[in-house]
Amino acid sequence: MIHAFDFLTSPPETIPPVAIVFGNDAGLRGWVISHLSQKSDVTVVDGEVAKWVELREDLSTASLFDMGSRRTVIVRSGDKLVKDSRAELETYVTSPGESGTLVLEVETFPSNTKLYKIAAKDQMLVQCAAPQISAGRATRPDMTKMRVFIMEYLAPRHQTKLNKTAADALVELMGDNAAMLDTEIAKLAVHLPVGGTINEALVRDVVEGWRGKTIWETTDAAASGNAAEAIRQLDKLMSGGERAIALLPQLSYSLRRLGMAMAVMDQKESGGERCSLRDAVASISSRGSQDLAKAEAQMKQLGRQRCQRLMDWLLESDLRLKGSHSTEGRDRWALEELIFKMSKGA
Repeated sequence: MIHAFDFLTSPPETIPPVAIVFGNDAGLRGWVISHLSQKSDVTVVDGEVAKWVELREDLSTASLFDMGSRRTVIVRSGDKLVKDSRAELETYVTSPGESGTLVLEVETFPSNTKLYKIAAKDQMLVQCAAPQISAGRATRPDMTKMRVFIMEYLAPRHQTKLNKTAADALVELMGDNAAMLDTEIAKLAVHLPVGGTINEALVRDVVEGWRGKTIWETTDAAASGNAAEAIRQLDKLMSGGERAIALLPQLSYSLRRLGMAMAVMDQKESGGERCSLRDAVASISSRGSQDLAKAEAQMKQLGRQRCQRLMDWLLESDLRLKGSHSTEGRDRWALEELIFKMSKGA
């Protein structure tokens, strides 16, 4: 398996007969698919309506435009195709034909499935999700890899540069979604001459702005148990055109720190060590004493049980915003419910 960061920064010279592009970052999937589409004979089909019988015929037909080369068939949004034709795909991936290259894009691709195990042997798997590292029982973005990707791949796309602190600030403010980070870098590049360097001050001035300040006020109020103030700030953001799906990653950044700090404390205590709230917060944050004191107060307000459930709540909210609560109106309910779960009255 190859990660999308590595694929995009150092594309492989040859592509096997089957390439499966998977993960929850649609931006990364799109960039990988775009690179795999750079052939003379490419057919793109919608996986929601595609039939395996027709795809198999396309894959068995030699290229009409580039003699001697494989024809590339790209299946976008192929989760339904995998569900409906899993057995046929397993057979094909085991022994693919010589005429075509199958590029299959899916959002979910569990590693414990037979199809995954077959494809992992001889074909290409490209993972398109932000790299994570363990932090106790929780996970957090791997900032080392995120920083390198932002500085060496995203920034050059817009003829600009970023320093390390600017890259870290971008992830802090925007989350780890590659497409959102790319969009913000494009906006920042406009403020500099071609080839200029984006620094942390510019990031915080342009990206944070009133929206950034408001999202931090929303997060602080929610974690402090002041649901009324958090809802008021949320209303200001959504009235200004922000969507819940874009706000959740920004809310999650600070709330994840509290959940990870709780996981560190639980892990140390299970091993017989004593660990204070301040030490737990300091172990996952390099911020100053004032910020540590605020996080400590928020954890005390939430209590052990709610801190332990924070990561699950954030995951539930994310799944709802991408599923049952994806429509305008219902998306706001998902964020409000998250805020109420943290309130003093809960």
